[in-house]
Amino acid sequence: MLKTVNILNKRARFDYEIIETYTAGIVLTGTEIKSIRLGKANITESFCEFNNNELFAINTYIEEYTFGNQFNHSARSERKLLLNRRELKSLERSVQAKGLTIVPLKLFTNEKGIAKLDIGLCRGKKTYDKRETLKESDTKRDLDRIKKAFNN
Repeated sequence: MLKTVNILNKRARFDYEIIETYTAGIVLTGTEIKSIRLGKANITESFCEFNNNELFAINTYIEEYTFGNQFNHSARSERKLLLNRRELKSLERSVQAKGLTIVPLKLFTNEKGIAKLDIGLCRGKKTYDKRETLKESDTKRDLDRIKKAFNN
């Protein structure tokens, strides 16, 4: 069938400590899903916000479809996210009470070709936490390099 599309937000894992993750559906138009299936989207600068008890992905970039006509979509617009009512209420309580943020982590298509968005309930990291993350990744890379040299 279709190849799956995985668009990651690597910056989110560096800037935020992820507490909980959810998978949400997205309300899209026809040209938006065609652009996503071509892999022409970016969620690095996007975030999620509540508006009238509904969750929206703000600042998500989906490139205009090249073969679209006058009915083509705008590249940056609010896109409604689809979650269960219970999940929405718990997310809204967490954001209001604890001062947490909701950040998109991964935009992907499932086996049926439907676009989904993994979102995370996150807390911002301090600079020393970011340095720890960099140090851990450097150490892991060095260990992998040593293991590879040892096995050959």
